[in-house]
Amino acid sequence: MIRLNQAHKVITIIISRQWSPLSLALGVLLFPLCMSAQAQQPTKLHRIGYLTGASLSANSARHEAFRQGLRDLGYVEGKNIVIDWRSAEEKLDRLPSLAADLVRLKVD
Repeated sequence: MIRLNQAHKVITIIISRQWSPLSLALGVLLFPLCMSAQAQQPTKLHRIGYLTGASLSANSARHEAFRQGLRDLGYVEGKNIVIDWRSAEEKLDRLPSLAADLVRLKVD
């Protein structure tokens, strides 16, 4: 698949080398096709499972740091990732069922 910058380079080469008008017309016709093919590709929404034995509200600063670290890597919650938060709320016997819940959700 030709990406936008690659298509732009191809058209620039065609124009700069002054190829035949047929080649130029072909380049101009292919450019919109490359754009539509690129626009139709769905972005994968990654699913992250976050499991803790503590209360989610008790660790809000840690959770925000986690989100910020993901943003620094280009992941934005709701745009290209979903975070499924699970907390045992200090009841550690709940951890196995919460982990099973995340497995059912097929987190990445």
